[in-house]
Amino acid sequence: MAYDLESVAGASTLTWLRFTLAAPAHKQRALLQHYGSPEAALGAPHGELVALIGDGGAQAIARGAEPDDLEAALRWLERSDCRLVALGDAQYPALWKQIANPPCAFFAQGRVELLNEPCLAIVGSRNATPRGADDARAFARAIADAGVVIASGLALGIDGAAHQGALEGAASTVAVIGTGPDRVYPPQHAQLASEIAQRGCIVSEFAIGTPPLERNFPRRNRLISGLALGVLVVEAAQRSGSLGTARAALEQDRQVLAMPGSIHSPLSKGCHWLIKEGAKLVDCVDDVLQEIGIRAPAERAPQGAQAKDEVLDAMGFAPVTPEHIAHRTGLDAATLAARLSCLEIEGRVLPLPGGWFQRA
Repeated sequence: MAYDLESVAGASTLTWLRFTLAAPAHKQRALLQHYGSPEAALGAPHGELVALIGDGGAQAIARGAEPDDLEAALRWLERSDCRLVALGDAQYPALWKQIANPPCAFFAQGRVELLNEPCLAIVGSRNATPRGADDARAFARAIADAGVVIASGLALGIDGAAHQGALEGAASTVAVIGTGPDRVYPPQHAQLASEIAQRGCIVSEFAIGTPPLERNFPRRNRLISGLALGVLVVEAAQRSGSLGTARAALEQDRQVLAMPGSIHSPLSKGCHWLIKEGAKLVDCVDDVLQEIGIRAPAERAPQGAQAKDEVLDAMGFAPVTPEHIAHRTGLDAATLAARLSCLEIEGRVLPLPGGWFQRA
C-alpha cells in the first residue's frame, strides 16, 4: 500500500466515517493511495476526483455521507464495546494488510485484540449433518484450547457449530458478518451473536443497518480467510460458498485444509474436490495445528474405551438404514429398534432425517 500509515492513523473516527460512507467502497484504496489520507481525499478538487474515480464516485464524495447513516454509526459507536478500526490503527489486523483488498475501516464489537492473535477459519455447509456439526464444534474447541482463535461467518450449520466450540475453548472466536454490525443474520443466531460480542469479537465492513444482501456474503469471505493462517472446510457441497472462502485463502497464500467424509454424502463432495486439488486432508486436531505451525497442547488423559457393540460394528461410519444393519447383524426389527434406542440414549448413535442412523 502506497499511502503513509502515520497519515491515515491521524484521522479522526468522524473523518473515517465520512470517508467510508461517502466514497465508493471499491475506490477507497485508490483514493488513499493517491491523496494519502481520508481528509485529503474528501477535500480534493472535483475535477481531480473525476479523473481518478469517475464522475459517479466524485459526485458521491461531493454529496457526502447521508446524515442518517452518519448519525446511526455514531450512535452505535457510543456503546463501550463498539469501535471503528481503520488503517493505521494498532489493532487493525496485520494479516489483512497482506491481502489484495482489505477494508479501509471496519466496525468491531467485543475483544478487538483477538484480530491479531493466531487464527484458523472453520467454514462449511449451512445444512450440516449432526456428525459434521459435532466435528466442527469439537475441532474448534480443541484448537481454541491450543491458543488459536476460530474465525467463521455466523451462518447456520458448520459456522455456528465452530463458533460455539470456540466459545467453549480458551482462545474464543471472531465472527465476520455480511450485514451491518447492528444486524444479526440469521436471526436464529441472536443468542450466539450476543455471546460472541461479549466473549469474542464481531466485525463488519458494512454500514450500520445494512440488511442481509446476497452479494455481500461472498465479499466478506475474503476477510474470513484473510484473518486466518489457514481455512478448514468441514462438509461442503460441490457448489458451496465455503469453496469460495477456500479459493480466497489460496489467493491469499493461506493453508487450505479439508475434512474427508463419506463417499455417499453430497456434503463430502466439496471437501473431496478440495483434497484432489491439493488441499491438506485432516482427520485430527494435531494435523490442523501442524499445518498452521502451532504446537499442540499436552495430551489429555485418554478416556475409558466403550465396549464393542455388534450394531455399531455393522453400521460403520457412514449413514445407514435399519435394514442395512439388520442384514449385517441378523437381528429382527423389534430387537434392532430397541438396541438403536439404547445406543441413542447413550449418545453413541445419532438419528438422521429419513429414518437413517449414524455412529456418534
